[in-house]
Amino acid sequence: MALAMIQGLEKEGKIDSTISILECTGGSTGSSLAFVCAVKGYMFTVISSDAYAREKLDSMRAFGATVLVEPSRGGVVTPDLWPRMIDRANSLVDGGGYIYLNQFHNRYAPIGYQEMGKEILTQINKPIDVICGAVGTAGMIMGVGSVIRAKWPNARVVALEPDSSPVLSGGLPGPHGIDGTAAGFVPPLFNKEVVTDVLAFPEKEARIMARRLAREEGIFAGTSTGLNVVAALQLAREIGEGGVIITAACDSGFKYLDGELYRDDATAS
Repeated sequence: MALAMIQGLEKEGKIDSTISILECTGGSTGSSLAFVCAVKGYMFTVISSDAYAREKLDSMRAFGATVLVEPSRGGVVTPDLWPRMIDRANSLVDGGGYIYLNQFHNRYAPIGYQEMGKEILTQINKPIDVICGAVGTAGMIMGVGSVIRAKWPNARVVALEPDSSPVLSGGLPGPHGIDGTAAGFVPPLFNKEVVTDVLAFPEKEARIMARRLAREEGIFAGTSTGLNVVAALQLAREIGEGGVIITAACDSGFKYLDGELYRDDATAS
């Protein structure tokens, strides 16, 4: 997805070595963008927050990105955080010297995820019942979901969110600590014609599942992955034996070692 967005700028002739690419990010997209920009020799500026894992901020800096930190309120994602980050990005653009990727609106983002959908179809030669995934920008669930439904029209595409900020479910935004999800508004890429269901789960269940995945399956990932698997298991129980449910392990657990997720005092849950 990160590569697709950068290639989109190149295709449109909008980027060169004198302009800094700019993005607001919780860290995972930002790390990928920082990697792509380092390889291609582009300047990259990030607006992120201390609400997100410190390792993500450090990884972007390691790739040479300039990281601007928007202070959180209480160390969690609150409904006002993303609007503040976006306002800061727009102010930088107004001053000149930046081009804002704006992943929430970027039409190339789902194109990158469509490649993931194509890979899934080449590996699974039977009908897919469900694709589910936590929603941040909605790029993954839209890109992968659209490809799967084009092949298997009866497949369910299930969007996931923390139940403390159930905006997609029609509720009010609220604070949460699941990086990369639930920005507090319905993302512009979210298409109800592709999504068939929306489910919300407690953040605590996602954290417990993330630790179980590491200990029981050797899958070392973060809280959004835990949320994805909580949902996938519930959907698998509903569908029954022989069903095919697709979800994603979003990033590495190494990005969460400084926080509470994998600390000894958190594993008792």
